[in-house]
Amino acid sequence: MKNLACGCPGSQVRTIEKKSCTSQEASGRIASELRQWPTQLTLVPPTAPWLQNANLLIAADCTPFAYAEFHRDFIKDKVLVNACPKLDDCGPYVEKLTQIFTHNDIQSVTITIMEVPCCRGMVMVVKQALEASGKDIPVEVVVIGVDGERRN
Repeated sequence: MKNLACGCPGSQVRTIEKKSCTSQEASGRIASELRQWPTQLTLVPPTAPWLQNANLLIAADCTPFAYAEFHRDFIKDKVLVNACPKLDDCGPYVEKLTQIFTHNDIQSVTITIMEVPCCRGMVMVVKQALEASGKDIPVEVVVIGVDGERRN
């Protein structure tokens, strides 16, 4: 394995190849829809190859835990990045997303947030980054209730 500047092999950019549906159907297990690694916004390089022409999913950290069908309904056919607008410093997120929007032809952005007020910060981060990038990319915001139900 190649030595990385940060020393963590978990930060290495990877594309995840999907297996055929037949093996999933035979086992009865639901397959992951994750297509790339890493997902944590802080670790995602703005020039990662899987960002080019991507439909970008920006998920507040709690949403995949609250919404049971997250992989099927949101990650499928999208590139996922995740972050927490409450616990993290959002300034670097604005900068990182600005770079992602600037250097890639992002096709769409879906933001999944929880219904709690602090999660609305993720929408503001994305709006600031889009404005700074000068790009006009369609954005959809999906709110998940603490009970795991989709609110919109």
